[in-house]
Amino acid sequence: MPKKEIAGTVIDVDENGYMTDMNQWTPEIARELAKEIGIELTEKHFEVINYLRELAREGKDLSIRKIGKSGVVSIKEFYALFPDGPLKKAALIAGLPKPRGCV
Repeated sequence: MPKKEIAGTVIDVDENGYMTDMNQWTPEIARELAKEIGIELTEKHFEVINYLRELAREGKDLSIRKIGKSGVVSIKEFYALFPDGPLKKAALIAGLPKPRGCV
């Protein structure tokens, strides 16, 4: 299994760079992963990230539609926070596997 050092921590990742153990995630790792893809995290980003992590802990599939219905952000805000592939980018930063259905 590939490994990656980020924020002073070695994490397990898949071939696409997504974390394979969400328990290794920290907010510092999130900030570094976000920087790598050109996103500066705000409190609103962390609200979305925490919501996605909660869905994952509950074993629920991630979807843009769920985020839009969550009350955390609208779909339009979600796209503004994580441009060009919001669900993939948000999952990557949240330390989650690549969402099903994302190419």
